[in-house]
Amino acid sequence: RSVTLDITYDVMAGPEGMRPALDSLRGQAEQACSDSFNIIILSDRSIGPDRVAIPALLATGAVHHHLVRQGLRTGVGLVVETGEAREVHHFCLLAGYGAETIVPYLAFETVLHMRSDLAEELSEKEVKTRYIKAVGKGMLKVMSKMGISTVASYRGSQIFEAVGLGDEVINTCFKGTASRIGGLGFYDLAKDLKNVSERDRKQIEQAQEMFGADPEMMGFVK
Repeated sequence: RSVTLDITYDVMAGPEGMRPALDSLRGQAEQACSDSFNIIILSDRSIGPDRVAIPALLATGAVHHHLVRQGLRTGVGLVVETGEAREVHHFCLLAGYGAETIVPYLAFETVLHMRSDLAEELSEKEVKTRYIKAVGKGMLKVMSKMGISTVASYRGSQIFEAVGLGDEVINTCFKGTASRIGGLGFYDLAKDLKNVSERDRKQIEQAQEMFGADPEMMGFVK
């Protein structure tokens, strides 16, 4: 059985809202395990003008480590459905901090949008298949450089070092990861997200004024 947990929170909560949202998410994940769900899907599809998404990596790491502490991690699989995962490094980070499966829905929509510009005619399935194959090859290259031969060994391995993250974030989401110089806490990260969200919203509003409801142009702007 699977259950989907929303990793977005109300924009009106402000920068202070990220930490309570993470705590609530961890509690929901623990309850899902108690309710005999064996697949937990962390999704940011609800993101919008009124909803801010917890960064997928923070949400994944927080849930993963919380379930480890509670002795529940081995009984559940983590699926991350996010628009953030686009490049190979994004997938490597999510897998390295506990994700069994990653659904990059925005990346899929992007490559499908580009399909008409490709040199050869491909079906939607083939476009997605080639993207997945490219990402997979990239991840294998990273794994091989670290001397890791299987995905099972790579998953949750945390072979990274953090730069610019404070103890609050490390202890909650990336326990055991080195962060030598310290840095930002949840409030600072949420404040940066809010600024980016406001900037993007203004750009979309300006584009709507320039192009009206032209779906092709608005798709390009987004």
